[in-house]
Order: sequence, then structure tokens, then C-alpha cells
Amino acid sequence: MKLILPDRSVRVLDISPSTLEAILLSLGINPLEVIASRNGILVTEDTVIGLDDEIRLLRIAHGG
Repeated sequence: MKLILPDRSVRVLDISPSTLEAILLSLGINPLEVIASRNGILVTEDTVIGLDDEIRLLRIAHGG
């Protein structure tokens, strides 16, 4: 799996299929602070991610 982080750095992970939420938590990333797309399509944290997927994370900007 190719993971593109909000800072545009890239990680290649060799993982078994797992939910996006489990992957993010294992990397120390709070799933509530990012949105994710898989192969260009927005996905939720319960989406199962496979080895051939490309995941792009975008940091959510919020505040007042």
C-alpha cells in the first residue's frame, strides 16, 4: 500500500488488508484529523484497504 501523508511524504506499507482506521491508529494518526481518498475516491475509516491501494491523507483545517 502506498500512503501519501498530508506533508506529501510517501510511505510504502506491506500490510494485510485492514480498515483505514486501524492503519491510521497503528501509525499514530488520529482518524478524526484527516480525510482519506483511495485511488482518488473519498473513503471512510471503516473501508478495508489492500496492498494495491494508494491512500492520500489530507489534514482537516478547522477552527474559528
